[in-house]
Amino acid sequence: MELAYIPSPSSGVLYLGPVPLRGYAFCIIIGVFVAVWLGNKRWVARGGRAGTVADIAVWAVPFGLVGGRLYHVITDYQLYFSEGRDWVDAFKIWEGGLGIWGAIAFGALGAWIGCRRRGVPMPAYADAVAPGIALAQAIGRWGNWFNQELYGRATDLPWAVEITSSADGREPGTYHPTFLYESLWCVGVALLVIWADRRFRLGHGRAFALYVAAYCTGRFWIEYMRVDEAHEILGLRLNNWTSILVFLLAVLYIVLSARKRPGREDVVEPGVSDGDAASGGEADGADEAGEAVEKDEAEASDGKKEADGAGQDSKDGAGSAKKN
Repeated sequence: MELAYIPSPSSGVLYLGPVPLRGYAFCIIIGVFVAVWLGNKRWVARGGRAGTVADIAVWAVPFGLVGGRLYHVITDYQLYFSEGRDWVDAFKIWEGGLGIWGAIAFGALGAWIGCRRRGVPMPAYADAVAPGIALAQAIGRWGNWFNQELYGRATDLPWAVEITSSADGREPGTYHPTFLYESLWCVGVALLVIWADRRFRLGHGRAFALYVAAYCTGRFWIEYMRVDEAHEILGLRLNNWTSILVFLLAVLYIVLSARKRPGREDVVEPGVSDGDAASGGEADGADEAGEAVEKDEAEASDGKKEADGAGQDSKDGAGSAKKN
């Protein structure tokens, strides 16, 4: 008999009158807002303009959602296209099923488009938003709790999650809450990247690469604990192999990037002044007007000095002539 466990919601949908509020979608939305908020603060601190992160996120987020869903559907196609399944369910993203690797890949493509349109370097943008992405994942994982998914082996530990649903082959019982493990790990990754970025002044995409490498480390052992159906290669789940490959690529990037481009970018958004960074460009006119006034005052002062000098010279000349 279990003395303690984490209960699962009886339903993943809450109704505000006739409007359904799905827990999974709500967690994703909150995660996006947190990522943009933190990314904006880090971007401004590095000399960028307030609002740039949100503008680029308009491209990155939709691409990321599409990529995440595509990765999930492709790697778990049997859930949607096998006998007795309805392929229309592949479009029901609110029911869960986003692959982080597809989300990152397609999200990066969307971010690249947004960066090109704003004229900012993609690596610098990635560094700014890296901790926020980790926190967004930490929040988004609680969407799996609402859907009673992403759990590990059976256990009677006090922090086990109780699964009550028997849909899609689930067996009611208490299991390792791998969604919780990954959520906590992602919070740790975010803190690690923030600390390392301040300590070593990471630049040129290395903060983002650190996030990727650290996340892959945790994802490997968390994935190994899961018991839901998945494709395997040589006894390891597909996502385990993906974690290994992506981890190695991230570490390789950190090493090569540090050798080729040490240090951090001096300018992350060309044409941005201190006033732009602080107020998002609202102070442009005031700054320019102030500079113009100062310039006019300086010119007037110089003109006055020249006039005084000329008057003094004339006076001296007249006095000298009178004396002679």
